[in-house]
Amino acid sequence: MTTEADVIARVRTFIQENFLYMRPNFVVGTDDRLLEQGIIDSMGVLDLLNFLEEAFGVRVADDELTEENLGTLRGIGRFVSAKQHAVGAD
Repeated sequence: MTTEADVIARVRTFIQENFLYMRPNFVVGTDDRLLEQGIIDSMGVLDLLNFLEEAFGVRVADDELTEENLGTLRGIGRFVSAKQHAVGAD
């Protein structure tokens, strides 16, 4: 299982490489609101969902598409870790 810190680090790298490549010195904070601050857009959310599925084996249900789960790196880290833990417990 992946730790929350590992998830945050990998997602931060994904965002830097895919959305902030024109702003190489911009560092995404753990609690930065990704959509609100224009770090990713609505199409970027789809890319992020694909990345989470491929990188961590996590499927995001429609009712899980929330600001709390996917709005910040910390939220994503917590969400992915919880999903992996739930799958591991099954």
